[in-house]
Amino acid sequence: MKRFFVVLFCALALVLSGSAQTKKSAMKKSAAGPAPDKAYLQKIWDGWATLDPSNSAKFYATGPNTFFDIVPLKYSSWDEYQKGARGVLSGYKSAKFTVNDDAAIHPHGDLVWATSTVAEQMTDKAGKVSMGNFRWTAVFENEDGKWLIVHEHISVPLQ
Repeated sequence: MKRFFVVLFCALALVLSGSAQTKKSAMKKSAAGPAPDKAYLQKIWDGWATLDPSNSAKFYATGPNTFFDIVPLKYSSWDEYQKGARGVLSGYKSAKFTVNDDAAIHPHGDLVWATSTVAEQMTDKAGKVSMGNFRWTAVFENEDGKWLIVHEHISVPLQ
């Protein structure tokens, strides 16, 4: 009899955990458009080139996500990232970012990860122009039918 209750309990636990997982997936996911392509990646960087992070906000997921940037090291949410980036970008009067031809996009169900180098040209408020390339990796997730960045990593080569 004891064995019967153990088996019954295990079966009930499996049914409930499967049901909860299905509900969670159905709540967050809906049909997304086509996976991000190079043009979509460029739109993200065109938003950053305005030097106003709010123009890039539509590409980023809210909530607790990790974004690694060149300065400072890490942000733990889009709100934190936007605030920090606004401070860094306030020292510049213009910027141009170009997703290079090495962009690679890897769809995997409701996730897509993309890598690329990005050419940058920025002019600070004193008129000094800096140019270079940096590395960019972004992880997108289908959230309510939109591809949003849930993790990003930006770095520059050691010189």
